[in-house]
Parts: sequence; C-alpha cells; structure tokens
Amino acid sequence: QLQLDESGGGQVQPGGTLTLSCAASGGTLRDYSIGWFHQAPGKEREGVSCISNGGGQINYADSVKGRFTISRDTAKNTVYLQMNSLDPDDTGVYYCVPTVLRGSSYCVAHPDASWGQGTLVTVSS
Repeated sequence: QLQLDESGGGQVQPGGTLTLSCAASGGTLRDYSIGWFHQAPGKEREGVSCISNGGGQINYADSVKGRFTISRDTAKNTVYLQMNSLDPDDTGVYYCVPTVLRGSSYCVAHPDASWGQGTLVTVSS
C-alpha cells in the first residue's frame, strides 16, 4: 500500500524559501496524481498544488500561483513543493496525498486518501 512521508518544513522569515518533499514507499508515484494540502491553524485543510500522474497537468491555488512550484522526480519516487516568497499566511501543516485534479486550479484529495503527520511550516519574523 502506498505510503507518503512529508518532510522539509521549518521556520522561515517572510519572503523566505522552503522546499517540501513527499517521499513514497510501497508503491510508484507514477501511478498517482499527487497533491499538497495546507492546513493553517484553526482552519480547514485546502489544496495548494497538485500534479497529474504523468506530470502533464499541474494545478495551483490562486493564493500560491507564481510563488510555489510543484515537481516530481520519478527516479526518487518523490514529489516536491518549492515555496518562494513565503508569507505568514502560508504558516501551517502541509500534507501530500493522492489527489484528483479539477479544472485548472483545484486539487481534491482522493476519498480513500490516508493523511500522514504532515510537515510544519512557520513563517514569522
């Protein structure tokens, strides 16, 4: 069974950069569309970015367009989220799960997705 482990979070100043990693085991990421989801303190989890299994389609939430970049390395069985120009509103826990892409901006977690621990990103001065 596919297991995804998030890492790369940390504390960074506003305007800074972080790259999150989503490493897969028990399965091949090429078989899945994968999305990154953000849960800010006290708020619902929301889709940030997602990439199709073949890499041919990428979606970004409007709030991160131009700042975040999602990519996948099939050799390493890993999906990345590079986050630039970080803002305090980006603070929260980030998760990666199998995802369905909707339209050009939306990422919907697969109904059977298993949520891991996530990785915490804190943007503050």
